[in-house]
Amino acid sequence: MAARLVFVQARPDPRTVLQASSQYWTQVSISTSRGVIRDSRGSALALSVPATSLFVDPQEWDPANAVEVKKILGDRVPPEVIEKISKPMKGRFVWVARKVPPELGARLLSKKLKGLYALKERKRVYPQGKLLAHVLGFCDIDDEGLAGLEQSWQEILYSPPQVKILARDAAGQGIDLLSLQKTTKVQGPGELTLTIDPILQMIVEKRLEEATMEYKPKWAAAVCLDPRTGAVLASASWPSFDPNRRETLLDPTVRMNNVIGRVYEPGSTLKPVIMAIAMEQGMVRENETFHCAGRVRIADGMVTDIKAHGSEILQDLIVNSCNVGMAQIGIRFRPRFAYDNLKQWGFSEPSGVELPAEEAGLVSTPEQWRGVVPANIAIGQGVGVTPLQLVTALSAVINGGRCIRPFIVKEARDGKGNVVYRGEECVRNVVISKKTSDWVRTAMRRVVTNGTGKAANSPHVAVGGKTGTAQVAEKGKYVKGRFVASFVGFWPAEDPDHILLIVLGEPSQKGHLGGAIAAPAFRAILEDYLLLAR
Repeated sequence: MAARLVFVQARPDPRTVLQASSQYWTQVSISTSRGVIRDSRGSALALSVPATSLFVDPQEWDPANAVEVKKILGDRVPPEVIEKISKPMKGRFVWVARKVPPELGARLLSKKLKGLYALKERKRVYPQGKLLAHVLGFCDIDDEGLAGLEQSWQEILYSPPQVKILARDAAGQGIDLLSLQKTTKVQGPGELTLTIDPILQMIVEKRLEEATMEYKPKWAAAVCLDPRTGAVLASASWPSFDPNRRETLLDPTVRMNNVIGRVYEPGSTLKPVIMAIAMEQGMVRENETFHCAGRVRIADGMVTDIKAHGSEILQDLIVNSCNVGMAQIGIRFRPRFAYDNLKQWGFSEPSGVELPAEEAGLVSTPEQWRGVVPANIAIGQGVGVTPLQLVTALSAVINGGRCIRPFIVKEARDGKGNVVYRGEECVRNVVISKKTSDWVRTAMRRVVTNGTGKAANSPHVAVGGKTGTAQVAEKGKYVKGRFVASFVGFWPAEDPDHILLIVLGEPSQKGHLGGAIAAPAFRAILEDYLLLAR
């Protein structure tokens, strides 16, 4: 005890001395670098850059200098902070602005305003602005991930803050007392590489936004997969935001990632799945014919078409998007069998993609498959899906029957450079045979050449696809005049390596049919990509 007392007297803690002499300011946590997020070609989508944070010591600060702060920093300083530093304050430490560009901080410091001090920090930035915003997510002011990959991969990307105990030395300069002591070096952050094709992503976002400007939907989404592996090549949600501008994050509808968080009724884009199930189970025959009079009463409901298609062979039900014919197939399904089968295709459960806040969708339980319900589900009404769920299921339709788990993270490395995760093909179920897959894929090719999807056809590559126009339900009833327009397409039709779904939720002008407004957006994306990717 005596020895310890002597040590304290001989070598007092400098923090104790400074606090006693009123030179101690405060203890703060300063942001360090988060891990980089890169696209599939290695370009940075999210990284940390140097920044300057400014604070004042109220005991030294002249409130009249608040005018100079406002003049140089502008709206980077909230009005309430300007008001606060314009008056006498208590205490020894008040933040003025966090993480401003170093050159701006230097400009203000050059004014040599007494009582103004600076700290070096790191700031999270997104070099491509709004590009892939919903997937990347964003962080708070202290670089804690709050959404998207920033949130779900926090453990890999996060770097613990540096604690500083701030004080003023005898010369009036700010110092960090902890920097005077030996500290243990902390392992740096890891990094992520995504499956995203940057060229395709840019085109998808550009063309999707153009479609929203033309057709004025309430929401929109687009997602492209490699149907062979499940790799997500592009993902876009509208309305969007710029994660660099915090004021754009205030509206929760803007923050929603419609690709994984929006549950909607897919309409006719579900028909290829229903047809594939029916064929695989022998519930229909290839040479079977159907008659469409334009409408048919089934139990307690009426199923209608835009027009009467007359006599049709089985493939024509997909080509013409015939509701009456598909409804006749729907009523052949046994409720428990159909429910279990749709679950095997990935409906009514999250896809497993490496993103937070994914919705599971909704498939009615077998007990609810009464009356017109089976017929409605066969035409894509009465079942709720996310765009990612649907495009994943449709990948199984065209890839030989393999229901795969989608993935968007190609690789994750820890702070030492070790690979700790690698995204790769994962087959969840084999749901149909190659024969069935080939047959339905051929029908979807005819949709584009001879059917409702002609607006998606391209002279540059063989395309297959399916249009969709679904009614919107509210409080258990479908609302007149409200629709979801969509188109899913794939290329090349013989051996697809891309499948792209476009969804426009409740368009309010220039039409509402998927073949008329979503299919042209698909073609624009396809042809831009073929041109730029060469």
